[in-house]
Amino acid sequence: MISRPGQDAWAHEAASIVRLYALTDGRTRARHSLSLNTVLGPGPRSPRQLTEESARIVGLCRQRQRPLVEVAGLLGLHVTAVTVLVSDLIDAGALTVPVPDAPGAGSDVQKLQALSAGLKRKWHNAKAG
Repeated sequence: MISRPGQDAWAHEAASIVRLYALTDGRTRARHSLSLNTVLGPGPRSPRQLTEESARIVGLCRQRQRPLVEVAGLLGLHVTAVTVLVSDLIDAGALTVPVPDAPGAGSDVQKLQALSAGLKRKWHNAKAG
């Protein structure tokens, strides 16, 4: 078989896309509205059957609170895939979006994201009117 220039790069990119598709079960949107700067912390529950990537995410956030973009960078995964996985872990109670205690310690956006994640977890079938 004759190899063409760029064929290896194309094959590697195709394999990467298939892997991301498999990691997220084909989903490209997270249930929760999370930004790159959303800080993640450990949740109250430890789900038993996690994928390798999800277990690594939970492990990183148990070491210390981390922004979503840092988690994606440490895992070497696309941010969109990590956002979908993190959203699933928030629903499972394995991760939380901590709300800063002190005034001015975090942004209002962070507080709203934490509130939104908690409400969606409690009333997952509710729709905005």
